[in-house]
Amino acid sequence: MSKQPENSYKSKRKKPSEFKTREEYLEHELSILDFRRWRIHMPFRDFHVEYEDLIPAIAATIGKVVMVTAMVAAFAVQFGLSPEFVAENVRFELLIAGGIFVILFSAILNPNANLAGTHGPLIPLIPIIAAAGGHPLALGILIGVFGLILSFTKGGSKLMNITGVGVRGGLLIYLGAVGLISQIGKLQFWSSETSNTAISFVVIGVTIIIYAFLARIHKRWLAIPLCAALAGLIAFFMGAEFSFSTEPGLPNMNPFYWWGETTGWQLGWPDLANFIAVIPFAILAVAMWTPDYLGHRVFQELNYPQSAKKVLMDIDDTMTVASLRQMVGTALGGGNIASSWGTYMIPAAIAKRPIPGGALLTAIFCVLAAIIGYPMDLAMWEPVLRIALIVGVFLPLLEAGMQMVHKQKDSLSAGTTIFACAFVNPVFGWALSMLLDNLGLIGDKERPKQLTLNEKLIIPGVMFLVCVVALALVGQLPGIPGMF
Repeated sequence: MSKQPENSYKSKRKKPSEFKTREEYLEHELSILDFRRWRIHMPFRDFHVEYEDLIPAIAATIGKVVMVTAMVAAFAVQFGLSPEFVAENVRFELLIAGGIFVILFSAILNPNANLAGTHGPLIPLIPIIAAAGGHPLALGILIGVFGLILSFTKGGSKLMNITGVGVRGGLLIYLGAVGLISQIGKLQFWSSETSNTAISFVVIGVTIIIYAFLARIHKRWLAIPLCAALAGLIAFFMGAEFSFSTEPGLPNMNPFYWWGETTGWQLGWPDLANFIAVIPFAILAVAMWTPDYLGHRVFQELNYPQSAKKVLMDIDDTMTVASLRQMVGTALGGGNIASSWGTYMIPAAIAKRPIPGGALLTAIFCVLAAIIGYPMDLAMWEPVLRIALIVGVFLPLLEAGMQMVHKQKDSLSAGTTIFACAFVNPVFGWALSMLLDNLGLIGDKERPKQLTLNEKLIIPGVMFLVCVVALALVGQLPGIPGMF
């Protein structure tokens, strides 16, 4: 039996029984992990899989089914495609992106790269993209190319480092509050269409009590499966209708089927005009990545011990993985637009777990959901879906933002960020507030003195200009008609 190196993970690891609490054991695990970029990592040699990894894996699978369905369905409506096409394409995405890519990149090659999820904020722009002559394949390829450029130049990490605490907090508060209100509204609307309008009140009331209790006993990482399961049971026993309809099966794995003129997307292969039409949308999609990624890494910083620096999510590497996954997945026929996987990272950080263990379980769950089919129906049922998003994404976002804003100088930056986000959208709010904060016009007036000219003016100024031009081109600035 070979002797382990003194600095290896296996030599430093201790059994859970050697610690007084489970939390101490989890924090010790985080502190001894040392992932290497683009090297082979193996379970039980370089990391362990714990039962806490089940929670982010379940949350990620639910989120993946929901978000990819919303994305593909939005495209399908514009191109006149059937619900059967949507179901088959979602299955295809779960197998390719949820299975192969997650295991290969986030679990084995680079556990510091978060899983490549779905770019939710881009869903409302899909009708505009289609009307402008955009082609999903052209859009996916350009997003991948622009994303690789940003990651190779270390632009993502640079933007993260020069974003002040107040701006970060304001961005998280806005995203959490708006998302929370939206999900409650959608659940109430669904409840009003059932035979019992009190379902939403009871479900939300029970969720508040359970979530508060879990927070009290420091078990918030259990919120997603417990609250979502209770929401589904309560709704069902109060008379809400539910049935399984997606039967077991496999999707078509042939890219020529998906990009045929009479099969799959029924669009054929894109031409030069299709690529030109999607340029501003691809730029905007990549510009939106940094605030999204920033919010996910914040959860690790808030929940991990100070000694766990080597397992924090690397923003540039995550952009690389998302870009590669975008180009390959789209070329094969998928309709998803990639970003950092928030429904995985947020509960994983709360559960004090590193990326790879839960990534393996997520890949397994996504593949099983795709093949079996029936779990897709359950994950998309309104009470399960809405409560999972509320307790797994938006409440933690709101809480994290409020934790970050605890000084008066940061509250001004946060307030300005929220105002700017509400005026246009989060990417505009982040870019404008970052520029104003770094110039010392809001927030901490001493902070700009520690920044270089590039950090204070040039980089934030260029980023703000890129965001404004991209938003203007696609008609996302209030009162300004778009060119596409």
